[in-house]
Amino acid sequence: MSASSAAFRPATAMLGLSIREVSQALRDGRVSATELCKKCINQIQRTRYLNAYITITEETAMEQAQRADIRLSTGKPLGPLDGIPFSVKDNFCTDNIETTCASNMLKGYVPPFNATVVQKLLDQGAVLVGKTNLDEFAMGSGSADGVFGPVRNPWSYATQYREQSKEDPDSDWTITGGSSGGSAAAVASLSSFLALGSDTGGSTRNPGSLCGVVALKPSYGLLSRHGLIPLVNSMDVPGIMTRSVHDAATVLRILQGRDERDSTTVQAPNTPPSLPEHFDIRDICVGIPKEYHAPGLSKDTLAQWSRVAAMFEQAGARVQEVSLPHTQHSIVCYHVLCCCEVASNMARFDGLEYGHRSAVDSSTDAMYATTRHEGFNNVVRRRILSGNYFLLKSNYERYFVKAQQIRRLITEDFKTVFRSGIDVLLTPTTLSDAARYSDFIQEDNRTRSAQEDVFTQPVNMAGVPAVTVPTALSPRGLPIGLQLIGQTLQDWKLLTVAHWMEQQLNFPLVRFHEDSNKRELDQSVRERTHTVGL
Repeated sequence: MSASSAAFRPATAMLGLSIREVSQALRDGRVSATELCKKCINQIQRTRYLNAYITITEETAMEQAQRADIRLSTGKPLGPLDGIPFSVKDNFCTDNIETTCASNMLKGYVPPFNATVVQKLLDQGAVLVGKTNLDEFAMGSGSADGVFGPVRNPWSYATQYREQSKEDPDSDWTITGGSSGGSAAAVASLSSFLALGSDTGGSTRNPGSLCGVVALKPSYGLLSRHGLIPLVNSMDVPGIMTRSVHDAATVLRILQGRDERDSTTVQAPNTPPSLPEHFDIRDICVGIPKEYHAPGLSKDTLAQWSRVAAMFEQAGARVQEVSLPHTQHSIVCYHVLCCCEVASNMARFDGLEYGHRSAVDSSTDAMYATTRHEGFNNVVRRRILSGNYFLLKSNYERYFVKAQQIRRLITEDFKTVFRSGIDVLLTPTTLSDAARYSDFIQEDNRTRSAQEDVFTQPVNMAGVPAVTVPTALSPRGLPIGLQLIGQTLQDWKLLTVAHWMEQQLNFPLVRFHEDSNKRELDQSVRERTHTVGL
């Protein structure tokens, strides 16, 4: 992904570079890690109105950057990420840094360890600048249901959108998607070169598409889930958000591999040092699932889907329609399985060991009940209640077992298609570009998630990798992304095709409208976001 540095003021020009470019600049001495860290922290402050961050780790980040400068000055960097600022969704544990899941239940919880994927980035010398906002416990598709308030899409304040909007930016702004909306906004707004999200039903790819960044959901088991506060253990995957496919591949290569603290991890396949710069797309067969022509698919998204499919075909790739017949059942199946695992995972939050504890002490049962009522929002409580209902002895086979059987059929659909000679599937990521927040909140969380996850959650049930690539701006000036789906543990092949696709599309970086960075900081946002130094 390329954009002229002239599109940025000198203070932020460096922030628009790719990881590969800025890593070379650090090694060449054209910028120091501390200077780069300061630029990112300043950009976070300039864009506080986006509400992308829950915690800003400024003091810790500067200390990490100073250590990176020492290594870089002696010519001994730890790797390609040494000195590179990154951010982490606030449902990954971070040692001695508050981890809230955007919930009252975990306000004040400070883990004594790092999630494996976080530790791997730190071991490479990457600089953690903050923890990003999300839907409470990652349950949502808009990043609008957390206790720290909704995240605003950076493209709502971009020149392309603002020049077409006649309304006040405070009332006319769009969602980021979710639940990893803070991470997507951090990367899109140039305050972080990469961010970690989590992806259970599309929670990395959905906001990636709506915010115009690359978002990778790796094969299940390729990245460790240790330290990721679980939502649905059998589907949760750490996701990677960057501004280019090449950067996503760089991060994947560092994070992948077996972890003795996560028994579901697998040995990573051998991968080359980087993606090939030149790739013969004529060797690739692209499948177009006919079931993904879903109700509600916008004409703009459909047009981009058709355009990119034609682009593959004109370049010599084979493009053919395929069928994933059980897709129609996937949303209901996903809802049942998600609620069942949520009910199980949320049982640990009882007010005794960590997190929120109610002041009610008339009895243990009363303390349990009040703690959970005070700690969880309505979305979480409803999923717990639904899951417990599905798991009742009288309902277990009718709901949970049946959903598992349907999940197996969905998985077999993907295997059948890939066995037929298809290399990757090309689909929409979302039904449309980003909705206005005022429109989005007219429907409840369950309805919104069912609509927004239609293209993304089958991938999680099958455990296959998928990546969304920014494709074009809609007539409203908002990003539209398309999704590529690959075969299990063929993530590198998937990214190779995605890299070729990205090179043909030349999607722009966000250009903030001249008034956006001069905005008054919303006082409520300032109070919700805090800075820590350890």
